[in-house]
This record gives sequence, structure tokens and C-alpha cells, in this order.
Amino acid sequence: MAGNGVASIGECMLELSGQTGPNWRMGFAGDTFNTLWALHALSGDRPATYVSAFGDDPFSHGQIGFFAENGIGIGSSPVIPGARPGLYAITLTGAERSFTYWRSDAAARQLASDPKALSKNIENQSLVYFSGITLAILDDAARATLLAAIAKARAAGSLIAFDPNYRPRLWRRREDAQAAIVEALGVTDIALPTFPDEQMLFGDETPRATADRLGKLVDEVVVKNGEAPALVASEGTLHDVPAIHVAAPVDTTGAGDSFNGGYLAARLAGHEPVEAARRGHRVAAAVVQVRGALAPFQTLRAAFDAEVC
Repeated sequence: MAGNGVASIGECMLELSGQTGPNWRMGFAGDTFNTLWALHALSGDRPATYVSAFGDDPFSHGQIGFFAENGIGIGSSPVIPGARPGLYAITLTGAERSFTYWRSDAAARQLASDPKALSKNIENQSLVYFSGITLAILDDAARATLLAAIAKARAAGSLIAFDPNYRPRLWRRREDAQAAIVEALGVTDIALPTFPDEQMLFGDETPRATADRLGKLVDEVVVKNGEAPALVASEGTLHDVPAIHVAAPVDTTGAGDSFNGGYLAARLAGHEPVEAARRGHRVAAAVVQVRGALAPFQTLRAAFDAEVC
């Protein structure tokens, strides 16, 4: 029987954002951490664990301290002597963002270096979440170790959620990404793809094509599509759930990740998939009105709980 906690697996990096002249604001973010941040904010007293690997440098210590200050632990994640976190910078054109990365030797690439610790981190969790970026930063052997641990957690009763989150620059070949993501979908209960990513990777012509393809492997699929409606496919039904238009977004970084956090928090709270998608949209709309990927907890909670006429 799975416990009450939530765990997210992947890479949290140093984030440089909010540039003013030569000055930048430094924070911590990364796709699976962004989702856990929102999920933790919206899930009450559920214990939250970020499963990764960390360095022993001052930035890594600061990262782990930031997690702890906000109620997020790292479980038995390894601390690698001499390693350090990855780094990315957000460049904005209006509210639309582009990213520059320094991550090739990031500690998180060793998150499966201790298979026993990895399994311990995700056992007895109510929900385990990971992404295609989690897969992409690992070599083949580490990826196999990760998926075996996830399959074991699922067999023991954990709900598994996965966002394919395809980023071409992280993969040697498109075919490698296709194979790894299909394998991951085989141990997944809730899939949270983004249509343009799936169109790029698998050639899907419509969100319905994405839902149909993934629905052969996963019982619950939510196809995100920016400001277009999300397509929710569950129990043989399809529902379009309109997104929320934000007239003057500040920064779109983390919007899809935060949608995922809102959706999963709603599902864990007992809401049906369509209502969960509505709440996910409200959370994403709140996040694009702040700089960086992480909105304050109170902002996320107000959006999640808002009464909509």
C-alpha cells in the first residue's frame, strides 16, 4: 500500500532570470522541480521529496537549504563530491522566453548512481512524477535503473505521472527519445504531454492523434496545447478544457510544469480529470504573471481554489 507522500525525479538547476542591465536574479528551478513546487503547495500536509543527485559545493548546499526552507526534502539522494548543479538563464522577448544552458556535467546526471537509494526514495509514495528531461540526462544504463525502480513503485501501489517534455538538444537522436519515452509510458498511469512536443517527436497532426496514440499505453492522458484547450482523455471519453487567457503575461517559464502540479494535486484530492484540468489552467495562468518558474505558494493556492463562474 502506497503512503501519503509525493516524489518528483529529475534535475533542479540554478536559474538566472529577471535581468536588469548586467544584474540577474538567481533562483532554483527545473521542469520536475517546478511541478513538485506547485504540487507541494497545493497538496496540504503531504510529504514532498525531490529525487536527484547533488554536489557538495556552496550552490548545492544553497539549493538543498532552499528546498528544506519550503518543506521539500531530498530523501536519500546522493551527494557527489566535486559535483555541482546545472545552470540556465532565461532571456525574455516580451513574455516569451528562451533559455541558455550550462548542464553537461551536472550532478543530477548521477541520480541513478545508487539504485538502492533511488528505490528507497520512491517507495511508499502516493505519487511519483518524472519527465522526458529526467530520461534525457541519463545514460542508457541509468535510464534502465530508473524505469525499473519506477515500475517497482507502481507495482507496490504508487500512482505514476509522466510528462514526455521532449527537448531535442538533450538527445543524441530523435529515435532514442522516441524509444525511451515509449518505454516510460509503459510504466505510467497519468501522461501529461504537450502537443507541439509530440508533433515534433512523433509527427502527430492533432491533439486527438496524440491522445489516441498515448491512450493505447496509458489510461489517463492530458494533452496540453499552450493557450488552446487541453484535451483530457480518460475512461474512453474526450473533453476539451479551455485554457485561461492572460492579457499581459510577464514570463511564461514553468507554465506547463505548474499546470501539471495543479492537475496532479487536484487528482490526489479526488477531483475528476476535467475539473483537475480546469484547476491546472488556473494555476498556470497565475504562474505566467510572475517572473521565473516558481510562483509564491499563496499565489498558487489562491488560483487553485478560486471560484470561477
